[in-house]
Amino acid sequence: MGAHVSWISVTPVKALAVEQLTEVDLLEGGLRNDRRFYLVDEANRLVNNKGRRGPLQLIHADLDEDRPWLTLRLADGSTVAGEPAEVGEELTTIFHRRPRAARRVPGPWDAALSDAVCEPIRLVASRHGGADRGRGGAASLLGEASLGAIAGVLGVEGVDSRRFRMNFGIEGIEAHEEDRWIGRRVRIGDAVVVPQGNVGRCAITTQNPETGAVDLETLKALAAYRAEAETTEPLPFGIHAAVAEAGHVRLGDPILPL
Repeated sequence: MGAHVSWISVTPVKALAVEQLTEVDLLEGGLRNDRRFYLVDEANRLVNNKGRRGPLQLIHADLDEDRPWLTLRLADGSTVAGEPAEVGEELTTIFHRRPRAARRVPGPWDAALSDAVCEPIRLVASRHGGADRGRGGAASLLGEASLGAIAGVLGVEGVDSRRFRMNFGIEGIEAHEEDRWIGRRVRIGDAVVVPQGNVGRCAITTQNPETGAVDLETLKALAAYRAEAETTEPLPFGIHAAVAEAGHVRLGDPILPL
């Protein structure tokens, strides 16, 4: 069997737990329902799950587009839910040092999320969603063999793919072979993407997705064995891509550079 999709991950709310799917629509702006919302603090700055905000990774979000209805399942098993009507206060948020227009999404989630990290945070939505690189990063891909390579450097049996919060896993290629796809058209299921560059890594990858605690030196490992690689971002691991042709993608679908 050639290169194929080994996992599909999304998160309706950026910074919360990634959810595993068996199939998804890959649209021009990204995977359906992926990073539809993001979080900001009292100064309207983007909130991620680094450091003391690690517990955000233990909160699962489910978005039912048809109703619409957003449900958050908290770490203690309780839930908060409501209609995510995007009619709230208009804001100018600071998204990775750049301004991004957004609206408050009123509902019960603000209190629950704030309690989880012991600081006031709010749920917002923008026309462009919460993808870090906009449409140039509408989808992200990572090879299973690349996970095996970093596990070998770290001296562990395996590394959980959820640490890297990527959309698609690739089985059937060599370690970091996905890097060589940058600039090429790549068919994935019924869709076609064009990888734009590498994904540079940050401290979130050191955190255990089951606990939110730092327990693995992923950044030191990347610095040790990928320092000489020619990449578009430092500490590279995986690639981000624009969507040239929208389509449906399922687990097991072939992935083919064109």
